[in-house]
Amino acid sequence: MTRVWVVGNSSLGNTPYHRPPKCIHLYTKNGIGKVGDKILLAIKGQKKKALIVGHKMPGPLMTPRLDSNNVVLIEDHGNSMGTRIKVPIPSRLR
Repeated sequence: MTRVWVVGNSSLGNTPYHRPPKCIHLYTKNGIGKVGDKILLAIKGQKKKALIVGHKMPGPLMTPRLDSNNVVLIEDHGNSMGTRIKVPIPSRLR
């Protein structure tokens, strides 16, 4: 139930809503989300998949530690729902 920020310009992530998006499931075996992992979000009463592009927890070398947990909404096939990402992302995700 971690609160996240949607940093892509998708229509679902940009419109205001009274509840912030929350992570409800991680698609990893260890239960800890890192940069590049897929998660399931509860956003505006819907379930959508997302990709973690930045997190608060310190990671390996050359990955920045950010002030917020940032995600980008993706479709079922893995394509981004938006066309732009508003924050810098690590080079290994490009």
